[in-house]
Amino acid sequence: FFHTPTEVAEGKAPTGRTFRIGGMVEGGSIKRDSDGITVRFAITDTARSIPVSYKGPLPDLFKEGKGAVVQGALGPDGNFAASEVLAKHDENYMPPEAQDAIDKAHKTAATVQQ
Repeated sequence: FFHTPTEVAEGKAPTGRTFRIGGMVEGGSIKRDSDGITVRFAITDTARSIPVSYKGPLPDLFKEGKGAVVQGALGPDGNFAASEVLAKHDENYMPPEAQDAIDKAHKTAATVQQ
């Protein structure tokens, strides 16, 4: 299943079950924990943002302000524990609905910045 950050924030995504969130990596949100393995960031559709934590190497194309899809589970605290992170234009498959959400987020961000 795939959800936008707004759908997740509005409680439309299952807690404790695996699903995907697609959007943009929020600017200024990427932080690395002192363990050197855990990365925390926010994924946004420009309307809402979801905090994400991920343990592992990130794709080369993963950057703030760029499209990404995270797969994992939403915890009761509202934090999304990702088991997989895909960057836009990654060689891994990105579902069409995820690409649509990323494209909409980019358009909204461009409109807001003008």
